[in-house]
Amino acid sequence: MSRTPPSAPPAARKPVGPQTRPTGVRRAFRALSRPEPYRRGPVLTASALLLGLAMLLHPRIPNRIGNLGSLVETVLPWFGVCVPLLLAGALWRRSAGAVVALLLPVSVWLNLFGGLLLDKSQPGGDLTVVSHNVGAGNPDPVRTARVLTASGADVLALEEITSRARPLYERELAKTYRYRTVLGTVGLWSRLPLSDIRPVDIETDYGPLGDAKSDAVKLTYNRALRATVTTARGPLAVYVAHLGSARVNPRAGFWTDSRDRGARALGRAVAAEPAGRVVLLGDLNGTLDDRAFASLTSRMRSAQEVAGDGFGLTWPAAFPLVRIDHVLVRGVTPRSSWSPAATGSDHLPVAATISW
Repeated sequence: MSRTPPSAPPAARKPVGPQTRPTGVRRAFRALSRPEPYRRGPVLTASALLLGLAMLLHPRIPNRIGNLGSLVETVLPWFGVCVPLLLAGALWRRSAGAVVALLLPVSVWLNLFGGLLLDKSQPGGDLTVVSHNVGAGNPDPVRTARVLTASGADVLALEEITSRARPLYERELAKTYRYRTVLGTVGLWSRLPLSDIRPVDIETDYGPLGDAKSDAVKLTYNRALRATVTTARGPLAVYVAHLGSARVNPRAGFWTDSRDRGARALGRAVAAEPAGRVVLLGDLNGTLDDRAFASLTSRMRSAQEVAGDGFGLTWPAAFPLVRIDHVLVRGVTPRSSWSPAATGSDHLPVAATISW
């Protein structure tokens, strides 16, 4: 006679039913309430915190070793690319600590650059200005001149003009612009009259002032000028500049000596400018986050930051990574800022409309 084993007492039975199954929200809450997820991925957590601190404290990064501070500030917007990479790692490791730590770099990045993600352009404007480093190796200066003419610029600044290309630019642009001046490798074309034209000394390596030979050499290699544009609303002081190059050198680090020297000289010139309305156009070979341009950014505003849409990256033209070409203003209001069509140069042009 078989015996049926006694059933388990009611208290030992595993309860079943929908009321005992934790929901997805409950499971997530229970997982996060345990200390284990916060201990996972310590390297990811530390990396997120270091990323946020680097962006937050970038002005305190010293330049004594290889100009590290300026190099960090040059690529500062790209630090944001690290956030989704770290977030993917945190989710893969199920590291709640790393996810929470990422709030720091996200907050700092949005505070620094979030405003650039918005379109701040407005219709209208009294004057359109365009600046373009046309490139010494530009294979088709004639096409470049025609593209720039089509931009609708009232005032057009060119940098890196070679002696070979200069006659081509002068011939093509003369069809639209009645007034022009070219000093060294920079030039200014305008639909409106130009006056009070003079070079701006941003380099001091050509010999002492007062020597006729050295003065001639300085003028030949001049990289900045100042002119007055006469408008119906009054005079406008326009500066055109092409600062020295910035290069990454394995021995010297981020080499910017010539550029920084030029930035300081240009800052002094703008500070001494008596005109109330000033526009600076040019290739500054650096981003405005770089501390090297403090003497300019403390006195002038970027048209792209005030009235642009996005970062407005300009170099290299094939795949822009940084904005080193700028329109800076003082005493006038930018209404819009954009990049006209690409030319044969390795830079993209920059344009802005301004109003009184």
